[in-house]
Amino acid sequence: MTNPLAGNPLCTRADLQEAVRSLCAPLAPRFSPGGARVRLGNSGAAFDDTAAELEGFARPLWGLAPLAAGGGHFDGWDSYVRGLTNGTDPGGPEFWGDPADRDQRLVEMAAIGFALALVPERVWEPLAPSARDHLVRWLSLINRRQTPDNNWLFFRVLVNLGLARVGADHDPAATREALNRLDSFSLGDNGWYSDGPTRQRDYYVPFAMHFYGLICAALADDAPSEVSERAGRFRERAALFAQDFAHWFTADGAAVPYGRSLTYRFAQGAFWGALAFADVEALPWGVLKGLALRHLRWWSRPPIFQPDATLSIGYGYANLIMAEGYNSPGSPYWALKFFLPLALPETHPFWQAEESRLPDLPRVHAVPEAGMLIVRDEAGRQVTALSGGAQWADWEPRHVAEKYAKFAYSTAFGFSVPAGSRGLAQAAADNMLALSEDGVHYHVRTRSEGGKEPEETTAREGEAAREGEAAWEGEAAWEGEALRSLWRPMPGVEVETWLLPRPPWHLRVHRVRCERPLTGAEGGFAVGRSDRLDTLEIEGAAWACGPSGGSGLLDLSGTRDGRVILTEPNTNLITPRTALPTLVSRHEAGEHWLACAVLADPDSTAWRSAWSQPPTLPAWLAERMAHPVGDQLRTTSTQ
Repeated sequence: MTNPLAGNPLCTRADLQEAVRSLCAPLAPRFSPGGARVRLGNSGAAFDDTAAELEGFARPLWGLAPLAAGGGHFDGWDSYVRGLTNGTDPGGPEFWGDPADRDQRLVEMAAIGFALALVPERVWEPLAPSARDHLVRWLSLINRRQTPDNNWLFFRVLVNLGLARVGADHDPAATREALNRLDSFSLGDNGWYSDGPTRQRDYYVPFAMHFYGLICAALADDAPSEVSERAGRFRERAALFAQDFAHWFTADGAAVPYGRSLTYRFAQGAFWGALAFADVEALPWGVLKGLALRHLRWWSRPPIFQPDATLSIGYGYANLIMAEGYNSPGSPYWALKFFLPLALPETHPFWQAEESRLPDLPRVHAVPEAGMLIVRDEAGRQVTALSGGAQWADWEPRHVAEKYAKFAYSTAFGFSVPAGSRGLAQAAADNMLALSEDGVHYHVRTRSEGGKEPEETTAREGEAAREGEAAWEGEAAWEGEALRSLWRPMPGVEVETWLLPRPPWHLRVHRVRCERPLTGAEGGFAVGRSDRLDTLEIEGAAWACGPSGGSGLLDLSGTRDGRVILTEPNTNLITPRTALPTLVSRHEAGEHWLACAVLADPDSTAWRSAWSQPPTLPAWLAERMAHPVGDQLRTTSTQ
């Protein structure tokens, strides 16, 4: 069976226990003779093959350890005992090797430390004394190695937590130092973290920073004091964050695809089960259960599995184009973090509750900590994040502009990444304004400029953004109802952008200043191509509408022509073949104002109905547009 989740209703604790076994069963024939390595494919990653095969071995433990802790059966524990024995034996042929600074092995140590803390009877007690010594020596190296200054510090905490749990030597000082540094990434009384001293706010907040903190909180009673004393703050922050994070999910469980590491798929929803694991009823238990299980059921439908039933690298389908350099064939099994609540007994309120739908949420929700406006349609079938962009420090993942700096990200239409550097079909510049000097090579918003560093941003400024006042948070500015950003895609070119929600539409306005002539192309949402796709390409508008929904842009500045770009295959995260409605233009040196209304809906009928009722620009912004064709702008007297 290609899809190991097929036929599983994914509604009960027993269903999820079976899901873990089904997801892990295809791995059994991939174990090496000594059990220490699991080779799942031939594609490469930034790290060596040994570390990649350690990934394949260790990452399933995120699901298997909770399964065992909750009394669930699994036939493969003997392989893990052999693997821990042989993988940590310096004289053995399957030795994983000692980690260097910033080594991928440090990441995989966390899953093993977690398993030691949760189910020592499975991964510690069966080990021979010499194997225990080897495992402790190898894991303890994390206390003497440098990690990136971000969520990786939690790996040191989890390893020491596991070592302490089994009575082995551990390092309280290293644990406390790591926790102190992690505390400094908290953004205040809003529940948000940054993933290190950066402006990175993505899924590493819920499925890393909060996830690990909630594990520490749940295990605090048996943990060293340096961990247990923080249990309260971990719970409090997570409860606050849940109020924002619920807005990222649709009524049927889809989550907004945004940021890096999206190949971890249903780890997007791991936070909800982690709340239950730590007994944090941030929302009513039925709501938390519904958020979690609907999300897993959503992921059970797309073709995310290889022919051998192992998880593929990709998002909505197997796709190496969108992957990061640190994605090996074993990386997707980070998704098994989702199954943490299996450690809870059947009698826990999370499992006893009836699934509940999301409470009524506002159609527009400001998240200043992430520089976003979250917009949901009236039926809850689509959530769109309007983004002010992101700014990175000394390291940028592959496709950073596409993963963090597009104008909009949709649960229904995902986003696209480029497949090459020549032309609009390869650029696949959905929800971007792409600018070019030669009409071949295009430049987009990679990062936004201005604003304050995280430590300089006050809590009051964050509240101001939520209340609609003009305020800076990071690199995104709220100006009234609009999200504003400033960006420079190439030397001599400066763009100021305003994004305004008008559900189910949104508005975009750009002021472009250029020192030389440019070609412009602004993309809407990429929609799936089919034989039944209708398209429109006229002066001032472009749209495409078919079985997977409708997408279109309406030019409000009177200067652009509509085109529908047939993008290169496998550029979109959700759909392999897409059509991209686009507004194209030509600009001489000087200042130019551009404006458009953008609409996308996965329901084609609803899209066609809404297309006939476009929004208008607010008067305050229309008046600011000192544009030669200002009399052609759509304006309204209210904001």
